Amino acid sequence: MKAALRFGYGSPDVVELRDIEKPAPGPGRVLVRVVAASVNRGDLDGIIGRPRFVRLFSGWRTPRDPRLGIDMAGVVEAVGEGTTRFKPGDQVFGDGFRFGTTAFSEYVTPRETVIETIPAGMSLEEASTLPHGAVLALQGLRHRDGRTFGPGAKVLIDGASGSVGPFAVQIAKSRGAEVTGVCRTEKVEFVRSLGADHVIDYTKVDYTKANERYDWIVDTDSHHSIFAVRRALTKNGTYVTLGGWDSAIFAGLLLGPLISRFSSKWSGLMLWWKPFDKPDVDEIKALIAAGKLKPAIDRRFQLSEIVEALRYVDDGHAKGKVIITI
Repeated sequence: MKAALRFGYGSPDVVELRDIEKPAPGPGRVLVRVVAASVNRGDLDGIIGRPRFVRLFSGWRTPRDPRLGIDMAGVVEAVGEGTTRFKPGDQVFGDGFRFGTTAFSEYVTPRETVIETIPAGMSLEEASTLPHGAVLALQGLRHRDGRTFGPGAKVLIDGASGSVGPFAVQIAKSRGAEVTGVCRTEKVEFVRSLGADHVIDYTKVDYTKANERYDWIVDTDSHHSIFAVRRALTKNGTYVTLGGWDSAIFAGLLLGPLISRFSSKWSGLMLWWKPFDKPDVDEIKALIAAGKLKPAIDRRFQLSEIVEALRYVDDGHAKGKVIITI
């Protein structure tokens, strides 16, 4: 079978499409023919090898596992011994952080416990956009203990046009929030089309220096100092960062929680992330069924065009999700 691999860190150009042995499902596993996968910022982080401290676990000079791809949706072709949840022909989706980042390939063999059936009435392409980004968005809009904001809260999504942001905008709107999205010039109308009440073009306005204050800020890829962002919070506001470069990660991990101990504001890295957590997947399905959440798909590429797809996302062109059709 064909699979996207990389044997070093760098730009999307390090990625190669190679023929490898087709896997067989072991006990408790299923063989899924991947029909669609979607590109996430996390895929690019893995290719670049950022944040750098993660290389202590993934391989310092070269990645220990050359495979790539987080989000996938496909059709079960075979099941291993003892498998009871699925049968051949079932349509499923899952997050590669639960079964190995192998989605950019023709077949995967996840454990049956880490995948789910796709939402009713949804195509496999649409389903492939959900596992990572939608769940991250949902979890970023609440604290570890489940506390969140109520109707009328002012919520800002920084990075509202990428892999996670469009889901976060829609989920916040479904809860009755007044939502502000942050993006660059050519994506303003796209973010507005998601339902955002206000859109800030970050090339013209720095929201951390403006007068508006927010009850909840989700930053999908941190570029501001944690002190600057805290100035944009209300008295009891919350700032959650999902990632960024090393300095932003460490500030969110160490500095933010420390400062928060002496303030009514909370700021920090989202350490309560649970990849493809079933209750959250069920909530995502419910939002979709209620018509409150819909994937935004920008463009489709073939698996043979994987490098072009990754470049397209890395260069910041994508408005929503980019699909790899397999």
